[in-house]
Amino acid sequence: MNQIAAAITWLTTSSHWTGSGSIGIRISEHLWYTLLALIVAATIAIPAGLAIGHTGRGKTVAVACSGALRALPSLGLLTLLTLSTTIGIGNPVVPSTIVLAILAIPPLLAGSYSGVEAVVDEVADGARACGMTQMQVLRRVELPLAAPLLLGGLRSAALQVIATTTICSYLGMGGLGRFILDGLAVSDYPQMLAGSIVIIALALVTCGKDMTFGIRQTWISTLAFSFYKCGHNEICPKSQSVRRVKIEVQVF
Repeated sequence: MNQIAAAITWLTTSSHWTGSGSIGIRISEHLWYTLLALIVAATIAIPAGLAIGHTGRGKTVAVACSGALRALPSLGLLTLLTLSTTIGIGNPVVPSTIVLAILAIPPLLAGSYSGVEAVVDEVADGARACGMTQMQVLRRVELPLAAPLLLGGLRSAALQVIATTTICSYLGMGGLGRFILDGLAVSDYPQMLAGSIVIIALALVTCGKDMTFGIRQTWISTLAFSFYKCGHNEICPKSQSVRRVKIEVQVF
């Protein structure tokens, strides 16, 4: 209990909130590393997941690869990439980003393909009956409906990356892990505990109240109130049943 009180005192000390190594600077560095890794992972995982969910091909391979990536030890992989490559020693941001991106790919991939896969087949068939191409069906129908699961995967990936970015300090980088590593070197346990508290707080903000709720509702509402052009310039509300859309297309 005394350590917790000492950690709170350390966090509320004004000198720890000013300067180049302040708590605010470390938080910004931590979030920057997280954002960089999520961008790299999303660039790879989301298009692949959408393609798998849309075509139904490659799901078995994706599940196997996701399981393999989850099993990789992040700290061991970070050490291997750093020591085995010249660029890793000179620029530790590169191996750190690779390791964190590998950690973020499985939840993003799973959220992408499961979201598209969960779309009812009749909805996609109705869009095709309206004359949409495969890409239009994916972009205008399946992607908006897959948004809740996709954003859930993004939130899960962000949570894991925020928690694991701590190991970047192992290579001399910044971030909140700096407090833990520096405190360990001099047996400053209040500083270590304070750094842990801030990391936990960031993780709780990420996995707490669903901040993507408004985005989800906006996407789904846009989907519900948008219109399709069917047949001879006939406008069919997307909110109508797919069966009615199919009938109108057949009539015209």
